[in-house]
Amino acid sequence: MNMKSKSKRAAKAPGRAPNKRPTVGARIAEGLEQAIAWTRGENKDARVTLVQVPEVDVRAVRTNMGLSQAQFATKFGFPPATLRNWEQGRARPDAPTRVLLAVIAKHPEAVEDVLRKAS
Repeated sequence: MNMKSKSKRAAKAPGRAPNKRPTVGARIAEGLEQAIAWTRGENKDARVTLVQVPEVDVRAVRTNMGLSQAQFATKFGFPPATLRNWEQGRARPDAPTRVLLAVIAKHPEAVEDVLRKAS
């Protein structure tokens, strides 16, 4: 190691200004404290982001693509039985799955591209 660079680092260390940015852990703790206060109704200034998750007609998405249940399930990684349950109203896709189905409905090529690259 070059002695010159070592002495420069040593010389800078004592005069360095303290880091004023909070650590990641401190920011997470602060966020959790704000969330708890907000749920108690104590903090009216908290920023809350609500996302409207779309309702998706799974059968319509699949039939618009001209795919059978088995083809659709295989293409996008859904269990065929789960797809049948969604279409027959026995079960409902959870929120993240509904978002994925909405993307499939509008941009199936994007999802296909991602799945192709992942495999």
